Amino acid sequence: MAYYGYHRISTKEQHLDRGIIEIERFCESQKIKLERIFTDKITGKNFDRPRYTVLIEDVLRSGDTLIITELDRLGRNKREILKQLRILEEKGVRVMVLELPTTLIDLSQMENNLAKMMIETINSVLIEIYASLAQAEMEKKEKRQREGMEAKKLRGEWDEVGRPRAIEQEKFNQEFLRVIEKEVTPTQLQKELGLTSSTFYRYRKKFFEKFPEFNQFQK
Repeated sequence: MAYYGYHRISTKEQHLDRGIIEIERFCESQKIKLERIFTDKITGKNFDRPRYTVLIEDVLRSGDTLIITELDRLGRNKREILKQLRILEEKGVRVMVLELPTTLIDLSQMENNLAKMMIETINSVLIEIYASLAQAEMEKKEKRQREGMEAKKLRGEWDEVGRPRAIEQEKFNQEFLRVIEKEVTPTQLQKELGLTSSTFYRYRKKFFEKFPEFNQFQK
C-alpha cells in the first residue's frame, strides 16, 4: 500500500506550491509516508492531463491511496469528477480529500458496520455537493469572461482582446500526447489540426517547455 498526492492548477498565474505544501504537511502530521506528488498545469474541464494519466494508468495499484487538497483539483465538471472517482474505486484506490474530513477516516479499520455505512453515505452526499459547486463556479467564471469580452467589443476595445487563436495551447497539448504515444505522426496531427508548419512547431516548442519530462520525445 502506497500513498500518492495529486494537484492541478489551471493557469500560469497560479502556483502549485500551496497545494503541494498542504499535502506534505498533512502527511507529516499523520505520519504518512508519501511516495510522490504528481502535478499538472492544465484546465480542469477534462482529464486529458499528462501527469494525471501516468498516475492513474501506470502508478496507482489496488490498496494505494490518492490524496488531493480539494475535489475541484480533479476537475470542474461534475460528471467527469464522479466518473474518475468511480474508476479509482474500481481500481481499489482510496481517495482522501483534505477539504472533506470524513474522507480521511479509514473505513477499512471500522468494525461498526452501521457507523461505516453512515460515513459512506455522508461522503457520497458531500462529494455530490462539492462536485456541483465546483462545476457551478467554473460556469460562473466562463460567463464572466464572455461578458467581459462582449463589453470590450461594445466599447470598441476588441483589439486589446485580440483574435482567438487557431487552437488553444492546452487543446494542442492534449492532442500532441497522441504523438508522444505514437498514435499519429507529427505530420498527421498537423494536418488534422489545420496548422501551418511554423504554427505547429511553435505550439510544439511550448509543449516541451511546459512538460520537460517528455523532452526525450523531441528527437
